[in-house]
Amino acid sequence: MTVHVTGDGGGAPPGGVHPGLLAGDPHDVRLVQEVHPPTWRNPAPRDLYDVVVVGAGTAGLVAAAGAAGLGARVALVERSLMGGDCLNHGCVPSKALLRAARAAADVRDAARFGVSVNGPVAVDFTAVMERMRRLRAGLAPHDGASRFRRLGVDVFLGEGRFTGPRELEVAGARLRFARAVIATGSRPAVPSVPGLAETGFFTNETVFGLTALPARLAVIGGGPVGCELAQAFARFGARVHLVTPLPRLLERDDPDAAALVAGALGRDGVTLHAGRRVTRVERTADGIRLWHEAANGEAPARGAPTAVGELRDEGAPRHAAGPAPPIDAEAILVAAGRVPDVEGLGLDAAGVAPDPVRGVLVDDHLRTTNPRIWAAGDVCSELRFTHLSDALARIAVRNALFGGRARVSALTVPWCTYTDPEVAHVRAGAAAGGAGERELRTFLQELHGVDRAVLDGEDEGFVKVRVRRRGGRIVSATIVARHAGEMLPGLALAVAAGIPLGRLAAVIHPYPTQAEAVRRIADAWQRTRLTPRARRILSWWLGLRRR
Repeated sequence: MTVHVTGDGGGAPPGGVHPGLLAGDPHDVRLVQEVHPPTWRNPAPRDLYDVVVVGAGTAGLVAAAGAAGLGARVALVERSLMGGDCLNHGCVPSKALLRAARAAADVRDAARFGVSVNGPVAVDFTAVMERMRRLRAGLAPHDGASRFRRLGVDVFLGEGRFTGPRELEVAGARLRFARAVIATGSRPAVPSVPGLAETGFFTNETVFGLTALPARLAVIGGGPVGCELAQAFARFGARVHLVTPLPRLLERDDPDAAALVAGALGRDGVTLHAGRRVTRVERTADGIRLWHEAANGEAPARGAPTAVGELRDEGAPRHAAGPAPPIDAEAILVAAGRVPDVEGLGLDAAGVAPDPVRGVLVDDHLRTTNPRIWAAGDVCSELRFTHLSDALARIAVRNALFGGRARVSALTVPWCTYTDPEVAHVRAGAAAGGAGERELRTFLQELHGVDRAVLDGEDEGFVKVRVRRRGGRIVSATIVARHAGEMLPGLALAVAAGIPLGRLAAVIHPYPTQAEAVRRIADAWQRTRLTPRARRILSWWLGLRRR
């Protein structure tokens, strides 16, 4: 197997083959024809642009299309593939793989439903990857250069660099602007591990170029990308080890939700090494060897009790405690987070201050230290989600072109990790104000008490909602279910609009659905309002009615 050693994630190499794409593959050729056409000719620059957008990922595309739709003169600059991480290396290809992995798991588990499958489940990994590339290429025109030219956007392909506070250079052309939006996104973070670079590894930017399934895969990182792909490759038949220096998976999510995901990965064959860090990587005669040790000098705890029950030993992933043998693998996938992509952008020349964590320093209105330049998306946000990049781009355009005062802190941001089961979460934005623990109540509905979940054989999960004691306004909600992402929007609307939990009890839910769990939680809140005093009054009133 050939393992691609990642570079800095930017641009195409001299041969014209972009990282993670297959040279000569008809689907990838079609993709590139849309999002970085080899014969593309940049237009002649206008004298002055109302807005220049740097980066054509989600934030950049939304900003450019939105500004052009409002009548602005817009230039869009992209050095690599339009569509950015989401189309080319993230949401789109990963979800195609996850769907195939879920199909394999459904066939594997068919006997639970009385369905007989003759022989073992066979996954044609080459066909799985070909399907992914075909579907990705089919979606590419929406993000493509030709479409944006039709929208009235001047598309410039090449390395963009600020040469002054109101000027940017790309492919020998100088673009003068009244306003600019930096939307250069982020790239995979790579840990500093001796031997890792020399041995070679995949990131999300290159792993979708695989055509053969690695028999043994080591995943470094226990966040959403690491968990999703570890589970998928295990379902395809690989022996997967997941190593994370944190004591548990999905550190940003509810601990109970993370425990259920850990159990699900274990049942799919993933060996979890939580609380451990990789210290050295070396190539051996038959593959790759990873040495690891306890991250904090202590062995991680396993099977800790949670509000939704206790992890079963036979289902939970296996944890390596104390001195542990090395991990042998054929390939390594690094999924250790993201870093903002600002190298070579000329921030100093533009008068834009960097941020050591977020990339570009912005205020609550997304304005940088240059009052004519805004930023949006991964390059300025601690939370890095495609849908948040979309929302931030809309704020940036509104504020930049029309003097708006829209605030990032006013946003209600949901997110979802697409493991099986999925983990979906939403919480009130900073503008809603904080609340102390004493002011909150937590309501939990486990899916084994929801008829549709039981009938679907998907009863491992829960809906958890936290509300203010007075008034029942929802502060946060977490759903763990196979289709948690599809169940979350109703709760996200309630959080964003300040709709109290009790109001949801009056909403008629179709029966049977797994979303009935939300109504049951709302009913539980309603019952808390029946205080002893209210109960006495009701009893007195009913007594009068009996006379």
